[in-house]
Amino acid sequence: MQIEEKIKAVIDNLKPYLMSDGGNIEFVKYEDNIVYIKLQGACANCSLIDVTLYDGIECVLKDEIPEIKGVVNIG
Repeated sequence: MQIEEKIKAVIDNLKPYLMSDGGNIEFVKYEDNIVYIKLQGACANCSLIDVTLYDGIECVLKDEIPEIKGVVNIG
């Protein structure tokens, strides 16, 4: 499985958690070991977006796929 496919699979596993709070996540691209995503819905304007992004999404992705150096929300 290629890295991009692994990223999409991890993101698909995270979606239900975000959707339960009225948000969503969309994979945009993987480039230079950085994952670009778009947080949507309630997640896009949440005051805890940094916590969700760095302590949640980025942490999980890095644990599952060590090649990843970071996650950027292009929201």
